[in-house]
Amino acid sequence: MKLIKFTKKGIYCIPGKFYLDPWFPVDYAIISHGHADHAKWGMKHYLCHDESKSILKHRIGPDISIESLPYSKQISINDVKVSFFPAGHIIGSAQIRLEYKGYIVVFSGDYKVKNDHLTTPFEPVICHEFITESTFGLPIYNWLKEDVLQQQMQDWVLNNQSKNRTSIFIGYSLGKAQRIMKLMEGMTDMYVHSAIHNTNEALKSSGIILPETKRWTVDTNKKELQNKIVIVPPALLGSNMIKKIPNAVTAICSGWMQTRGSRRWASVDAGFPVSDHADWNGLLSAVKATKAEKVYVTHGSQATFSKYLNEIGIYSEEVKTEYGSNEEDAVEDANTKKAS
Repeated sequence: MKLIKFTKKGIYCIPGKFYLDPWFPVDYAIISHGHADHAKWGMKHYLCHDESKSILKHRIGPDISIESLPYSKQISINDVKVSFFPAGHIIGSAQIRLEYKGYIVVFSGDYKVKNDHLTTPFEPVICHEFITESTFGLPIYNWLKEDVLQQQMQDWVLNNQSKNRTSIFIGYSLGKAQRIMKLMEGMTDMYVHSAIHNTNEALKSSGIILPETKRWTVDTNKKELQNKIVIVPPALLGSNMIKKIPNAVTAICSGWMQTRGSRRWASVDAGFPVSDHADWNGLLSAVKATKAEKVYVTHGSQATFSKYLNEIGIYSEEVKTEYGSNEEDAVEDANTKKAS
């Protein structure tokens, strides 16, 4: 049964007459999460998970036509049953389940299978066809356990504090920043850039409880920051705003840090492999749990991951999409611009 097709505008549900995370304006867009490569401006109507609604209005516009659903609640659009299930990627992220005449397709968007104790944990959904990302679809990517990662990051902060240094973490304003906040909760005062503060406020308006932070601006007294934690988006990497913080040390938080190390980045003192995506084993476990007869592999290491799936007996195809310019790539982009 042909339930979906991949078009120039995005993933199209044929009987439902709607798109999943389209990259060009359409009449009806069902959105997996609030990152800019999945949630774009210009749709006549949006449907998303309840926890993503405030984020989409914050990022796209307060007057957009939008409705939302909680996880597992099912609605019918042109006889296609539509529901959301947790993706574990960021707060509000969802897999989109489509069912038509008993045939089920699941679009995962972006996802992470390990519990970060902040985002609703990933929940596998049995289906006939599964659309998966492959951002870290190589065997070399194998994330640390959350408690081990947390200990490493907190030890770094403690060492900095022993030298009267301010610890600066670089992470995307939606998803990564909140993850860092959770990992650092209870250590000391945390200051966040305005972009992160505004994102936090949007999340809180949806009832999300986040660790306490203070807004960091150019007017913040620099003495207040001594021995404290500051969290900023990748665009500020190497900026004068950071350079003006006395006795500061900087760490990048990204999945790429597992293999590429902090030395590849100029003016950075440390790096931690904090990712909101599944690692190699996470991708494999998620795909197998769906029991899908066919798997479409989108952005990331499509060729490697799709080839491996076929080798182990899971029919797979690579699909070209516009996804991928997300929070992980933002760190890469910031470094490239600084080096050029």
